[in-house]
Amino acid sequence: MKKIKLAYAGLIVLLSLLWWMADPLLPNGYEYFALRTAAINYTGIIGIGVMSVGLMLALRPVRLEPLLGGMDKAYRLHKWLGITGLVIAVIHWLWAQGTKWAVGWGWLVKPVRSPRQEQTDPLLRFIQQQRGLAETIGEGAFYAAVVLIVLALVKRFPYRLFFKTHRLLAIVYLFLVFHSVMLMPIGYWMEGLGPVMALLMAGGSVGAMMSVLRKVGHHRKVVGEIDELLQFPDNRVLKVGIGFRDRWPGHEAGQFAFVTFDPAEGAHPFTISSSWTGDGRLFFLIKGIGDYTERLPELLHIGDLVTVEGPYGRFAFASDKPRQIWVAGGIGITPFIARMRSLAVEPNGRIVDLFYSTAAPDEGFISRLQRDAKAAGVNLHVFFTKRDGRLDVSRICTAVPEWSDADIWFCGPANFGQTLCEGFTAKGLAQADFHQELFDMR
Repeated sequence: MKKIKLAYAGLIVLLSLLWWMADPLLPNGYEYFALRTAAINYTGIIGIGVMSVGLMLALRPVRLEPLLGGMDKAYRLHKWLGITGLVIAVIHWLWAQGTKWAVGWGWLVKPVRSPRQEQTDPLLRFIQQQRGLAETIGEGAFYAAVVLIVLALVKRFPYRLFFKTHRLLAIVYLFLVFHSVMLMPIGYWMEGLGPVMALLMAGGSVGAMMSVLRKVGHHRKVVGEIDELLQFPDNRVLKVGIGFRDRWPGHEAGQFAFVTFDPAEGAHPFTISSSWTGDGRLFFLIKGIGDYTERLPELLHIGDLVTVEGPYGRFAFASDKPRQIWVAGGIGITPFIARMRSLAVEPNGRIVDLFYSTAAPDEGFISRLQRDAKAAGVNLHVFFTKRDGRLDVSRICTAVPEWSDADIWFCGPANFGQTLCEGFTAKGLAQADFHQELFDMR
């Protein structure tokens, strides 16, 4: 989390400083209309800037994973930037439209402007002539963006519809780029802000076009065939085994992939539950927690073709500590299963304790988990919440008195992870030693 917080704050600070250097703050003192102009320009820069970076992150740039801590963190940053863009766009719109309303209601008196100087440069004259069109397009794009971003944030909005409507944001963004280029003060282009904004909008436009053309992650997609389906009814988990027809680059335990079972539904992210042995196979453990995933046992059949895009993620269990504590909540057990299978083949001598908390235990699933833990030399602690109560920091520390010699790896519900992180850091654990998968792509 620290890396994406720094990246988020750094972007806002950088754009703010570049804007401040390009535009003297309140050149006419604290007169309202001078403040309004400065506020509109500043919010416009921040708004299109964060949206541009958000569109570039939507390309799933693997090279940024080490800098951001993984693709799951990149998507969390993408979400923050989307929310920031929404808030800033509303503020930008209110400064522009609110003043017009206040003048119309007689609350403000609009200052008399001197006639606009006619530009002699053909390019500048063209830009000047597009101001009215750019304002109209910007207002319409703003309304569309607000609706689409809000829909993206509403979890009850079906994923299959989100998958389609979210792509429309890329088209809206391109209209906002036109709005920004035409209305950004000419002087900004001559300062350090100009080249930076040009690069950001160019990168965002590439991301938007690739999204519209469905080329995101295209070079990381392979086709596979379902060759195993095994259902664990008590905990509503479905094992989906896939044999690849194309060449899969391999993966590390803890990574995930985007899987398309139905093109109309779109790609869903799932943690890879198997280690990579080079045999051209992997499997996913998918919990029925939504309309689509609950219906997968009925929809999927042996022999169905699927598209797998990946691998992504940095939940790779890298550590310099002599022991590790793994905590899994519900279907968050999946990366640990993959890691145990990897350790069964290549043990590293590290002491590992795995705590698995589940509200819906399945005997067959638990027995397989126990078998994997034994083969990997992992100490397994299973908690049935209805029988044993809630797993917490004190229970983990009691079971592992040497917890301070370990780092902690968590995958499961976000609130559960946040509670554990706060509890362990309060006991003296360095926050950098608590690793949490932020597996939330919306």
